[in-house]
Amino acid sequence: MRETPIHVEVLKAAVRLCRRRGAWNFRLHEIVRLLPQLNPSSVRTHIVSRCCVNAPRNHPHTWDYFRRIARGTYEIMPKHRRAAKEASALAVAEARATYHTKPHAPRGTVHAVVVREGAWFVAECLEIAVVTQGRTLDETADALREAVALHLDGEDAASLGLVPAPRLVLQYETSVGDGDAPA
Repeated sequence: MRETPIHVEVLKAAVRLCRRRGAWNFRLHEIVRLLPQLNPSSVRTHIVSRCCVNAPRNHPHTWDYFRRIARGTYEIMPKHRRAAKEASALAVAEARATYHTKPHAPRGTVHAVVVREGAWFVAECLEIAVVTQGRTLDETADALREAVALHLDGEDAASLGLVPAPRLVLQYETSVGDGDAPA
């Protein structure tokens, strides 16, 4: 059995990285790389959903460590911006105090945000750790549908807070006047 809960390991890695660089934000892939001993999908799920204050609440157990500030970019919440050792002790203490155990009804929808990055459209799910891309919006939607199906294949959907066959809702984000709109 694991001594340190995964959410504490994720927080400690994020604090170490941010203190070293002198900024309190990080990219999802940076933390995944810092924790090679952990399942990358589990690390992503903890960052984008279980430990993110502005993620949809679909897990029965959550922690308030991070805030999503842009696609794939997160900020450590001010009360967790301490040295990694202090953060670990604080995280365990606060996890006991803020561990939400109320049962939640399974969600019937998986939400994804699509943004344009150069010649590619990139889609990132908000409730589960799935990211994919395509050259067109249709290609991206098809790739996302397939990636979500593969992610859920063989999984207990209820353990992810989802119904067995959830709907997929895509939202396309762009800035006004940035020239990113599809042709």
